[in-house]
Order: sequence, then structure tokens, then C-alpha cells
Amino acid sequence: MAKGNERNLVVGLDIGTSKISVAVGEITHDNQLSIVGVGNQPSRGMDKGGVSDLNLVIQSIQRAINEAELMADCHIDSVYLGISGKHISCQNENGMVPINDQEVIQEDVDNVIHTARSVPISAERRMLHVLPQEFSIDSQEGIKSPIGMSGVRMEAKVHIVTCANDMAKNLVKCVERCDVKADQLIFSALASSYAVLTDDEKELGICVVDIGAGTMDISVFTGGALRHTAVIPVAGNQVTSDIAKIFRTPLSHAEDIKVKYACALRQMVSMEENIEVPSVGGRPARSMSRHTLAEVVEPRYHELFELVQEELREAGLEEQIAAGYVLTGGTAKMEGVVEFAEEVFQMPVRVANPTGLVGLKEYVNDPTYATVVGLLRYGMQATDADENDKKLGEGVSVKGLWDKLSAWFKGEF
Repeated sequence: MAKGNERNLVVGLDIGTSKISVAVGEITHDNQLSIVGVGNQPSRGMDKGGVSDLNLVIQSIQRAINEAELMADCHIDSVYLGISGKHISCQNENGMVPINDQEVIQEDVDNVIHTARSVPISAERRMLHVLPQEFSIDSQEGIKSPIGMSGVRMEAKVHIVTCANDMAKNLVKCVERCDVKADQLIFSALASSYAVLTDDEKELGICVVDIGAGTMDISVFTGGALRHTAVIPVAGNQVTSDIAKIFRTPLSHAEDIKVKYACALRQMVSMEENIEVPSVGGRPARSMSRHTLAEVVEPRYHELFELVQEELREAGLEEQIAAGYVLTGGTAKMEGVVEFAEEVFQMPVRVANPTGLVGLKEYVNDPTYATVVGLLRYGMQATDADENDKKLGEGVSVKGLWDKLSAWFKGEF
């Protein structure tokens, strides 16, 4: 949360491989998310979602926070923090409990989720999210909300996301060194889905691929629930590296060339179009064909999309994605990406910007802000749950209230 004359503010912090984004959102009276501040800095000291230089990361975070505070005219003291990296893993688990009363109450739901999440995980791992997929009561399956229904026993299917404890501690340490508290760690692909997906897509079956600089974060929804999450530690930096090596140009220039001139589908580029390519060691710049650049970029994008396909095939979900693929993140912005992805996946594909925002939304109307806006939406839901618990009547004990809050922050709702 951020302090600003009693405004109802929520803050998201996305620490990526290439950039660090901070977004400040104000929850309006009609429960809309209004963007009031954004801070953006190049990310230094990060590699594929992990911290490689603590001090450099802290400096980058501090600058981004200062920028957002200035724009939003507030003081940021806590954030919802995104986390990614190849150390993220997921598993689907089941839990079963007898129903205590004649009908299902919230306590039964809490108990069955607690049973499902009570799987042993190693000491070096941390549970990030426990997300209910569906419930069964006796012989009736596929129940979304079981409260009030009658039965003898209830079963829950949940999706558990875990991360390496050390990786999480390092990220949190970077944030805390900036005198900011991390309210909760949220898996970046889950956050992105909050910003770009519709309920219809989640119901029909959709795969969100957040293609950043260092990692591709994947989340798959079918039947309205999260079924699979994964991180592939190959992404946009590989494309930049290929351009740098083949065109013999420094990485910083290769990145500029990629952003300004690259196309993921060579058929879309004219053979006549030329670009200036800076050389290394003070040698004069050379003129190269843009079509040649596309010939370098296309195979790498093909490889990235094949890695996504392979991940879905191994999870047994390739046939369940009826609504297709949603691409987001900076590397998804390249010209020709949608056309090429549709060719590879043989499915509908769209590149998504964050939706449903008010306020300074033009500052975040870009696929690179999907994760940070998703963190705000996640924070909004956490705030709503907080408010609901505060409004509970006299009959609720302090312990019950605390249990609910604890369950929320552990990702059980």
C-alpha cells in the first residue's frame, strides 16, 4: 500500500531482466482501478528472473520507486511483488474432507483446501499460491462454488505454485533495502493473466505467454481455472544475442536494431529495404538488408514458440486450448509476431495490452506492463478481501478473522 492523504492506493513492482516497473493504482469509489503513477528504469543486476548483483538491483528499484512516487504524489511503503525464473514449478493436488453441517460452509472450504495444500515440499522451496480449480460433493463434480450445497464429503482440486526460497528471499531483500515491504510475492504469469484475459477465454481454454527479455512465463487456463504454469529460461535476449553475433554489432545496438527494424516473419519484409548497422571497435557502420535481419530473427522466434508447444504437450493440455494464445511482454511487440505465431501454433493468437483501466492508462497501454498492472489487480482483490473481513459481524472471533487473512496472503483464495 502507499500513503497519500488517505487515498486507497495499491502498488505493483515487476522486477524483470531488462526493466523494472512500478505502478501505483488508486481504487476508486466505484471499484475501478485508476493508474495514478508509473516508474520505469532499466534493470541492472538481474538475469533470467534471478538476482545476480544485489546492489545494482536495489539502485534500479529505488529509482523506479522514486519516479512513481513523484508522479503519484504519494509515499510507497509496501508493494505486491512479481517473481519469475526457472526455479518456479507447479503441481495439481487433491484434498478431501467430510462435510460437518447439513450444508457446506466457508470453514469446510478452508479445510478442504488446507488438506489439498498439505503436500510435503522440500525445505528449500516456498509455496507461492494454492489456487482452487474445482470442487466435488459426493458424486457431483465440477462445482465452482460449493457453499450452501448439501452432501457428505467434499473434494477439492487445487493448483500449487512453488518457488526456490533463496530466490524469493533475494528479491524481497532488494525491496526491503529500499525501505519498502513486500506484501506478497505473486508469480508473474499469474499476474499477467489478471491484466489481459477475459472470463470467456479462461472458460474456453487459453494459454498466456509473457515473453520478456530473460524468461517466457506461461499460464494455462481451462474451465475457468488455472491448470498449468511454467517458466522457460529463454526469451528476447536470445534474439538480441543472435543479431549481435551475426551482424557483428555491440549488444546495445543489436537491441536497438531489434526494436526498430526486426520482423518475426521474413515474408512481410521487402528485399529492397536497407538499415544502418553500427560496427564494433570504431569501424564505420554498414548497410544491411532488413530482409536479412528477418532471416536471423524468424528461426529464433520459431524455436521460442516450439518450446511453448513442447511445454503444453508435456502437460497434456495442447488440445484443450480452444481460445488460442495470448502473447504479452516486450518481446511480443515485434512486427509479424501474431502472424508467425498463428502459423506455428495453428491457433488464434493476439498480443494483449492491459485492459479495463482508468486514469493515466496511456502510460501502461503496452504489453510490457501486463505483469505490473496484473499485480495491481491482484492487490485490489487482496484489499477487497481485507475490507470484507473487517465488515464481518460481532459473531466472528479474532482468531477466525486472522485465519482468513493468513489464508488469503498464502494464496488460498
